[in-house]
Amino acid sequence: MEMQDGLVCITLSVSLLMAWMNMESAQNMQRQPDTGEFSANRIEELRRQSQGYIDLTSANPTQQGLVFPSALLQQATLTYLHERVYHPHPRGMLSARQAVAHYYAQRTPALHLDPDQDVFMTASTSEAYLLLFALLTTPGDNVLVPSLSYPLFEDIAKLFHVQLRPYHLDEHRGWRIDGFHLARVADERTKAVLCVSPHNPTGMVIRRALPVLSLLDVPIICDEVFAEFPYGVASVPPLAALMPDLPIFTLNGISKMFALPDLKLGWIAMTPRARHAYAEPLEVINDTLLGANGLVQTLLPVLMRDGMEFVATQQAVVAAHIATVVAQLQSAGLSVRIPDAGYYLCVELPAICDEEEVVLHALRHGVLVHPGYFFGTTLKSYLVISCLVAMPQLQQGVERLINALQTYPFTGTSPLTHHL
Repeated sequence: MEMQDGLVCITLSVSLLMAWMNMESAQNMQRQPDTGEFSANRIEELRRQSQGYIDLTSANPTQQGLVFPSALLQQATLTYLHERVYHPHPRGMLSARQAVAHYYAQRTPALHLDPDQDVFMTASTSEAYLLLFALLTTPGDNVLVPSLSYPLFEDIAKLFHVQLRPYHLDEHRGWRIDGFHLARVADERTKAVLCVSPHNPTGMVIRRALPVLSLLDVPIICDEVFAEFPYGVASVPPLAALMPDLPIFTLNGISKMFALPDLKLGWIAMTPRARHAYAEPLEVINDTLLGANGLVQTLLPVLMRDGMEFVATQQAVVAAHIATVVAQLQSAGLSVRIPDAGYYLCVELPAICDEEEVVLHALRHGVLVHPGYFFGTTLKSYLVISCLVAMPQLQQGVERLINALQTYPFTGTSPLTHHL
């Protein structure tokens, strides 16, 4: 057993190094929509040659004027430096775990956690994914993922030689999970289902229990890093609170919630079934890395106690941005999906087209946006923009995008052309 644990730890450490190398190289590469293979990124090449464009892909709050109050960080840092004694724990500092448990007790509906048993602190949400793939899968297994998702999942799956099987999101029903398709793609080697709520980039929120998850009865990894950005819903319910009898791992962190992507800290919260089946081996794996550093863990109780006013301010800013951009796009005759939550908007293009060519055309008109296929295959053509971008750049960028689309040679009937 000790040898097996050691092999797991060595494999995970090597995988983390490979993940870093892979993500560094992927910044200058682009996954193709049909093959999934990487090729030279034409959009990146043109971006490097361009000047004076407005970046509507930015998801970095610190570059958009959303900066967490320094005074709170300084106060907590001084406390840490004054009482600085290193007591590593394989689950993370108890005070940090207690702060996480208290946070979930305030959610709607409440998710009740035992900080001693149900919470693991990690260096980031990305690290949490790595830990759970190492915990739940072996080479040749598969994990079910939404058909639109962030490329990070593919990179992690390759590291562990695991297959990702996409399940459909129903575009006609607000990107709701297609339970029938989810059930069809599962088999005896399905080791987990990955749910993202709020979903990135569609903003879909899982609002109620999903019977298909009970039917499959496999571990569920639920990513809710955009939970503090409700828009079309009053609040984002934790899936683990909706379905407490299932083995669910809830992932979140401080990067989005407190606009602190530079201070890496995430966590894994477990339901009782997940804890009973997986807490012990997860503790062994997390103990190998001890990725969550002491300073940021010390900050977390202060963030959770005194930082929620900033969170509310951030929510209001993003909501106002979304409303402004939706009005701009709709006034130009464009169709835009109203998100349940998050800060991305999926802009439906007037016709089925080559999204990459549209993005290149827009960049030549002074604005950078994501092509929809960056996140996966859809029935229609989309562009994706971030409403985290500060005003007035956001409005100016959207205006440039509208002007670019007015001059793009779409084929077939175009609602935008009719509007013009």
